[in-house]
Amino acid sequence: MTTTTDSGFVTVSLQDEAAQAQRRSTIACVIPAYNEEETIEQVLDSLLTQTRPPDVIHLVINNTTDETFYIARRYAGEHFHTHHDTTFTTYVFIHDIGKNIDKKVGALNYGFAKVAEDFDYLLGVDGDTILEVDTVERLEAEARSEPRIGGISAIYTVDPNASRGVVSSFLTTGQRAQFAAFTMDNLLRGRNMAVLGGQCSLFSIQALKDVMAANRQATPWVSDSEVEDSLLSLQLRNIGAATKVSATARAYVGGMHTVRALDGQQVKWNVGAIDLMWPGQRSTTAGQPFHPNLRLRWMENLSMLFNISIRLGFVLLLAASLSIDAFIFSPWWLIPPAVATLLNLRIALSIKGRRARDIWFALLFIPAEVYLWMRMGHFIRAWAKFFGKAQTDNWAAQANAERGRGMAFLTPVLVGAGVISGAMYAWFQQSAAIQSAILSLGWPVLYITTIAMTLIMVRKALRRHRGFTV
Repeated sequence: MTTTTDSGFVTVSLQDEAAQAQRRSTIACVIPAYNEEETIEQVLDSLLTQTRPPDVIHLVINNTTDETFYIARRYAGEHFHTHHDTTFTTYVFIHDIGKNIDKKVGALNYGFAKVAEDFDYLLGVDGDTILEVDTVERLEAEARSEPRIGGISAIYTVDPNASRGVVSSFLTTGQRAQFAAFTMDNLLRGRNMAVLGGQCSLFSIQALKDVMAANRQATPWVSDSEVEDSLLSLQLRNIGAATKVSATARAYVGGMHTVRALDGQQVKWNVGAIDLMWPGQRSTTAGQPFHPNLRLRWMENLSMLFNISIRLGFVLLLAASLSIDAFIFSPWWLIPPAVATLLNLRIALSIKGRRARDIWFALLFIPAEVYLWMRMGHFIRAWAKFFGKAQTDNWAAQANAERGRGMAFLTPVLVGAGVISGAMYAWFQQSAAIQSAILSLGWPVLYITTIAMTLIMVRKALRRHRGFTV
C-alpha cells in the first residue's frame, strides 16, 4: 500500500516494493507445438489467466498436419489479465514454421532467437501441458530468490482427466506413479533436478547464453541428442548454474494412452539418457558418466537391472522346481511384495490431488507389477538399441507409435518368451544331479539379491518426505 504523510512524503509498504521488484523481470514463453489441436486452447488459456502471465508467448508450430494453427491463430495479438489490482499485458505470436527437420529442438531454438535479447527468462511449455493458475508466479519467485538458478522445473504429473478407456486409465495411473517417484527423489536431494523437463521449465536467458558460449553452440538446445532436456540440464550444471525442481509450482502434462505410444516415448528417453551416461562419444556430445546429474540415472538403471534379474530368476527357478516336484512354498516370499506395496502406497499418498485409482493401483500390487514389467521391457529395448548402434530416428519412432504404427513394443515379450523357452529346453537336457546343483546355487543367490532390493525399498518407504507433495 502507498500512503502520503502530512509532511508530504510518500511511503511504500514492503509488500508494494516486493511487487514492483517482481514486475521488473520479463518472461517470454515458447511453446513448441506438433499436432496439438486437442489441447492447445487449454494450454494458451492456462497461460493467459496466470496470476502472473508471461509478457509474451511465441507458439511455434512445426511439422503439423492437423488444425493446430487455425485454432491457435485466434489467440494472436494483445491480451489483458487483471489479478489483485494489477493488470498484465501479454502479446501472443503464432508461428507456423512448416517442415522442420529438428522437430521440437528446432521449434525451441526458433522461439529462443525471437526473445533472447529482450527478456530475462524463457518459459518452455509443451503443447499439451496445462499449468496451475499460479505456476508462472511461483517459478519466477523461486528463480529470482537464488541467482545461481539456471533453470527450474515445475512439478508435473499426467492429467488423470485425459484417460480414454481401461487401458488408457491404467497407463495414465502408472505414469503418474512413475513421475511421482522420480520427482520425490529429486525433491529429497536438495531439489536438485537431474532433468529440466520441457513440459514446463523456466530458464535464465543469460544462463542459456552462457551454455552456448561454453559449448560453442549456435543454439541452447542441440539436435543430436535424443533427450535435449537432459543434455541442457547437464550443460547448465557444467557452467556452475543450479538446476532445480520447484517445491510448489505444478503442471499437468499429456500422457501416453496406448502401450505402443508409451513404449516409443520411454525407449526414446532411455536411449538418450544412456547416450549421455556411457563413456566415449557417439555423437557431437560426449558421454559424461560421472556427471552429478546422472547419478540418479545410474541408480535407476542399476535398480531396473536388479528388478529384471530377480523376476526372471524367480520365474525360471520356480518353473524348474515345479518340473521336478522340488517346489516348497515359504511365507517369507510374501515379504518383498508386501514391502513393494507399502512403497507404492507411500508414493501414491504423496501425489497432490490423488485419485482413488492412484491408491488402488498401489494397494492391489498386480497393476503396479504389470507396469513395472512394461518398464523393464522399455529398459531392455533401449539398451539393445544402444549396443546395436543402429542409427534410428527415435523421435520419428515415437511419433509413429503415437499414431498406432509399428510393432517394436512386442519385442521384449518375444525375447522373454524365447529366453524362457530356451532355458527350459536346456534344463530338461541336464541330469538330475546337475539340476539339483543349479537349484541349490540359484535359490540362495536369488534370496540374497531379493533381500538387498527389499532393504532398499524399506529405506525408501520409511524416509521422511519433509512435507513435499508431488
